[in-house]
Amino acid sequence: MTDQTKIQLPTASRRRFLQGAGAASLGLVVGFHWAPRHAMAQKAAAGEPKLINAFIRIAPDNTVTVLSKHLEMGQGTYTGLATIVAEELDADWKQMRTEGAPADVKLYANLAFGMQGTGGSTAMANSWDQLRKAGATARAMLVQAAAEQWKVPAAEIVVNKGVVSHKSGKKASFGQLAAKAATITPPADAPLKDPAKFTLIGKDVPRLDARAKSNGTAQYTIDVKLPGQLTALLQRAPLFGAKVKSFDASKAKAVPGVVDVVQISNGVAVVARNFWTAKLGREALEIQWDDSGAEKRGTDEIMAEYKELAKKPGLPARKEGDVDAAFAKATKVIEASYDFPYLAHAPMEPLDCVVKLDADKVEIWAGDQFQTVDQGNAAHVLGFKPEQVKINTLYAGGSFGRRATMQSDYIVEGVEIAKAMGAKGNRAPVRLVWTREDDIQGGRYRPMYHHVLKAGVDDKGEIIAWQHRIVGQSIMGGTAFEQFMVKDGIDATSVEGAANLPYAIPNMSVELHTTKTGVPVLWWRSVGSTHTAFATEVFLDEIANATGQDPVALRRKLLAKHPRHLGVLNLAAEKAGWGKPLPAGRVRGIAVHESFASFVAEVAEVALQADGSWKVEKIVAAVDCGTPINPNIIRAQVESGIGYGLSATIKPGITLTKGGAVEQSNFHDYEVLRIHEMPKVEVHIVPSKEKPTGIGEPGTPPVAPAVANALMAGTKQVFRALPLPDAVKSA
Repeated sequence: MTDQTKIQLPTASRRRFLQGAGAASLGLVVGFHWAPRHAMAQKAAAGEPKLINAFIRIAPDNTVTVLSKHLEMGQGTYTGLATIVAEELDADWKQMRTEGAPADVKLYANLAFGMQGTGGSTAMANSWDQLRKAGATARAMLVQAAAEQWKVPAAEIVVNKGVVSHKSGKKASFGQLAAKAATITPPADAPLKDPAKFTLIGKDVPRLDARAKSNGTAQYTIDVKLPGQLTALLQRAPLFGAKVKSFDASKAKAVPGVVDVVQISNGVAVVARNFWTAKLGREALEIQWDDSGAEKRGTDEIMAEYKELAKKPGLPARKEGDVDAAFAKATKVIEASYDFPYLAHAPMEPLDCVVKLDADKVEIWAGDQFQTVDQGNAAHVLGFKPEQVKINTLYAGGSFGRRATMQSDYIVEGVEIAKAMGAKGNRAPVRLVWTREDDIQGGRYRPMYHHVLKAGVDDKGEIIAWQHRIVGQSIMGGTAFEQFMVKDGIDATSVEGAANLPYAIPNMSVELHTTKTGVPVLWWRSVGSTHTAFATEVFLDEIANATGQDPVALRRKLLAKHPRHLGVLNLAAEKAGWGKPLPAGRVRGIAVHESFASFVAEVAEVALQADGSWKVEKIVAAVDCGTPINPNIIRAQVESGIGYGLSATIKPGITLTKGGAVEQSNFHDYEVLRIHEMPKVEVHIVPSKEKPTGIGEPGTPPVAPAVANALMAGTKQVFRALPLPDAVKSA
């Protein structure tokens, strides 16, 4: 974030974010939303779609459009949110549509963290009560409209699959009643449907975005083509923290089709008629860099410093009992350390945005994940008020956290380029495109981490002491989230999954060393749990091996007071046939983890070959994410999370040379999982009446430790670093 940017998150929302998700008072939310939208609906011209409330628009053709405050980046958000509304409306699924809501924090704040944005697997969790209320209220308004039009009691009216009817034979569609409904005062407390009567929630309704994404009509940023639009590519510094000293644009400007070359805060941009011309122009740039303030350490050097830090006590993130005294009484002490590399997000669609700047307003098109932050940062660059910044949120081709930055890097770059062009009298719309190389070499990364764990067991094999030391960068430091996500020097995202470890161990210590490097970092799918789950779950299997205990039996004993953890553990073990014989050369490993208030256990089945090579053949997963809104999407997201996590399990991460440059550049050297490497996946969903919780991220953390534990079981070796080796020695 720029130094001048001031983005404050409401105090009341801080607590909710730390607790994972959860809705604010619905009475306040509904009261805040309804009046302005009701007024807007009354002004709508006859025959136009009617805004029944902030989230629901009904057209004369009987289509119902849900305005989604959350980005659809492949996780099924549009379908899930529409399902909640359709259920309470008693709509026909065929009439449902979804589109991105405009950037408007007053109407569309994420109730989990008080601003408009998508992240932390909060889309369904924070919208559940809010959209149920929106749907139920809209239904009541449609019923009242019919009652007044037909002059019958509202209690006698029935709604079924988008048709409003009365026993007299009168009936009407939502589209026919929408204009009248938009003039009715919303009821203060419309009753919600009894979950026992749900007809859509819990069913595999078709995804709303599937057809458009299959036939090419889905609109991504790359599809935006405005009159006179230009394309910009930005040359960023080769080292993190380096700045432009000087540049010569003469050769770049000589490339036919290059319109201009402008310097902005992050580098030098070439603006051209099309992408290829901009790329050729960028290659012709001659830039001198000032690297006096750049990060010049390589990853080996940084990790060596981490390991030295881990020898000393860190800041306490959790302290229970007397760990030192317990270790003194232990009959056996087990120690291990675990290493994790930097990781790139590598979404299929690299960062991009389109910016149209006018004298007193700017319009932006993007797969926007943090609308409030991006709106504020764009306004700051231009000296505008946030309301002068219009953001059109389109589909995003993946993100995994990358589009959600407090610095709004790609949005700010696009706006700065448009501003620089405008200062020269050129107000043509500009599309900024990041290439794959830009993304891999100049992006933001999951931090590198080093963990040291130590456990003491007594003569009965009981774990009586647990010490966990974590070393790594803070993601929240220096952002608006720091004020409530960093407490007493502890970044909650660095220790999540470790500081809240559910295992019943009487004496426990979790410590953190927060480091500072010039490498920019960001949350990566499942954030801190990407490394804490591996360290804790692999270490637990090491303890099981050292004490002669079955890994599942040990976990069952330690999770006796955590029924939801235990539920997924038992279901995954049962469905995977834990304890039953496997074919020769096959081994199993298990891991269980809670993240984003959801619980996932996974059993990995691995085939070991005579030459030492190995392959993950099957993953059996059990998930408890509260009320399942759409089981098919849940299964898809768990499968996706497993594939994403497995990629980081077997493929190398991001490394820096001794001079500080990123070594990887594209998918040839920053590899991702290939289709033939994807195992068969079974997903089993635990039935639940709890409110929905996150599902986009929780499938990722358990896969790496489950695979490592399977290899440990088959080879009797320990595997303490990611990625895992390509070949192993048989037992």
